[in-house]
Amino acid sequence: MNMSKRLTFLLLGPAFYFILVFALPGAGLTDLTAAKGLGVAVWMIFWWVTRPVDITVTALLPAIVNALFDIMPMENIISQYSSSSIILIFGSCLLTAPWSEIGLDRRISLKALSLIGPSMKSQITVWLLAAVILSNMMPNVVVVAIFTPIAVSMLVAAGYDDISKCEPAVPILCAIAWGSQVGGAGTPLGGAMNVTAISFLENYTGKEFMYIDWLIRMLPYTILATVVVLCMMIFCPMKVNSLSGTKEYFEKCYAELGPMKKDEKISLVLFIIAMLGSFVRPLYADLLPGLVPAYLFLFLGCLNFVIVAANKKDMLLSWDTAQREVMWGMLLLFAGGLALGQILTYSGANDAIAGVIAGMNLTGGFGTIVIFAVFASVISEMTNSTVSAAVTLPIVIGVTEKLGLNPIPYIFTAAMGMNYESLLPVSVRAISVGYGLDPDKLMKQGFPITLARVCVAILVGFVTMQIWPGFGVLS
Repeated sequence: MNMSKRLTFLLLGPAFYFILVFALPGAGLTDLTAAKGLGVAVWMIFWWVTRPVDITVTALLPAIVNALFDIMPMENIISQYSSSSIILIFGSCLLTAPWSEIGLDRRISLKALSLIGPSMKSQITVWLLAAVILSNMMPNVVVVAIFTPIAVSMLVAAGYDDISKCEPAVPILCAIAWGSQVGGAGTPLGGAMNVTAISFLENYTGKEFMYIDWLIRMLPYTILATVVVLCMMIFCPMKVNSLSGTKEYFEKCYAELGPMKKDEKISLVLFIIAMLGSFVRPLYADLLPGLVPAYLFLFLGCLNFVIVAANKKDMLLSWDTAQREVMWGMLLLFAGGLALGQILTYSGANDAIAGVIAGMNLTGGFGTIVIFAVFASVISEMTNSTVSAAVTLPIVIGVTEKLGLNPIPYIFTAAMGMNYESLLPVSVRAISVGYGLDPDKLMKQGFPITLARVCVAILVGFVTMQIWPGFGVLS
């Protein structure tokens, strides 16, 4: 981006804020505080889309703007940057931080891929399914970061040195990115967008959210979306039908790792305990009311700092390694989304938006589901799923409450819509593009997939609300 264009986008963000602050109350559309809340949202969305600064920097705007224009008590905003949801993501990062040094991430990836065949259909199937499965256990961005360099190494071994001109790279790298996003929808561990949704659910219900509720309600979508995306990819015409030596390459790489080492076993066991503990939380919630998943992950992640590594010289995890491996930007981005949600709610901006949408004669039926799913998907494609959760879900809650409806099933339906990004080279997709995937080919391949996947979200959301009486009732 050239400097003049960047400067224009920088100035347009606050300009939109002031236009809304002065225009909306003057037109009698809302009061000054709500106009400020809407102004902050428009400013952040505009910067998230145009990116004159990094999206992480934009996530700090709620605190900065509130300090300047006094929209709400500052402690309500700052607390979002250290909420239990932030602790959950931080603890998850600590649990997986040793993996790259001890080789556990590579072992898991190569084991999953050692069964792969030479045909491109086999390649797409295994890469996509492996990404789906792993994204149910860890953030989808981590899965893409682990799988993509392995896929690139495989392609180089098969004789493709220039990834940007490599025809097999397009479906393979897309399968990794898209599979991770479908799988990421399946559990709260799939990414910050799901933790954002859970925060809004807990604020709405005033109760602790049980992770098993997410797994059960999102399972139909995860299965159907996986099948649809996989079928569309493997039946798409391909210029290259097979790769030579891929299965042998993965088997050779896995054999070079040798037997599983002590450090790998310990790290894997800690992660499995954390994952299982999150989903069986209802079994021990009364006995240990304070050990919610956020603090379970934090506790087990901190054990890495005190467990002696196999070399007897260092701990399994050092703070220097943690600083490198923890996704600090994701933490701030997630917190910024929560802070924006606080501003929209406290200022009354959500009520104003909900009033406008509720005036569209929505009844809570099929049309309402279409609007929520499409809106969430569009915001995800322009920015990312975490931003979409922060922007969309407060509106969903406000609109459904005005209509006298239970927001919970609509929140899950919107989550199905937001949990996918396939067009622009931003967010998770930036990793694939960074390794050489052509952005134009990404958009061309991704457009029909996006349309199909949104239709799946609408269909699953509508059908489950019709035939599943307990869909909107949480544990």
